[in-house]
Amino acid sequence: MIISDDALPALERYYDTVPRLGGARAEDFGPLTLFVQEDPEGWQYYARPALGGGGAVTPADVTRVLERQRELKVPQAFEWVAETTPGLRAAVEAAGVPVHAHPLMVLDPAAETVPPHPEVRLLGADDPMLLAAVTVPTLAFAAPGTALGEAGVAELGRQMADPGSEARRTYVARKLAAGTTALAAVVRDGVVLCSGQYLPAGDVAEVVGVGTLPAARRQGFALGVTAALVAAAREAGAATVFLSAGDEDVARIYTRAGFRRAGTALIAEIS
Repeated sequence: MIISDDALPALERYYDTVPRLGGARAEDFGPLTLFVQEDPEGWQYYARPALGGGGAVTPADVTRVLERQRELKVPQAFEWVAETTPGLRAAVEAAGVPVHAHPLMVLDPAAETVPPHPEVRLLGADDPMLLAAVTVPTLAFAAPGTALGEAGVAELGRQMADPGSEARRTYVARKLAAGTTALAAVVRDGVVLCSGQYLPAGDVAEVVGVGTLPAARRQGFALGVTAALVAAAREAGAATVFLSAGDEDVARIYTRAGFRRAGTALIAEIS
């Protein structure tokens, strides 16, 4: 089943709104908008097509943005939806930036609710598990995919001692207190094994950063966290819930939570 293209305009508005809510300023580059994070502890954003269109994007437009990102010492990254801006990929690749495709998935409104996982709970700003919960995805995304990995509890402890982990905890705690995110985690015997968040903007919410400690994979944790986030987003009034999957194997997990393919999310970056 493919979700109707009617969902894509709502996602475009979301993509333009959520960086502004997250502390970023918008810089105009004609057909492109560059979002620059002004909160030193906040997430770094990207450039993307200007909302409402701004004409065809050329390699020269992409190069101008890349030069500005280098000047600002921010990630040289672009994100967009292939079906909404089909010509952008060629311009980005012509400018020398590799592009990666990811399944873009929207929750089917008719999907059955996944039963709650007994070890999943929502965490608040003052929860003692929050530092671990914001750290687990770092280890998960360092070893992408669904296969069992080596990183476990010991590696989690070492990563939590990194100053960057505490900075992320502080930033997410502020967003939790402000109601601009929600975070769900699997906690077993005092250890966070999986976590993720959703970010709302209007009546749209994106499920982001769902990651399982590599050594704890293949136990249904990601599905349980996603289901909890979906339930929380719906209860908060979200009419559209969506996410980008890492690959097709990960996308199959999300279909079990009621998500269906809506398009292709394209991410381009210079590492």
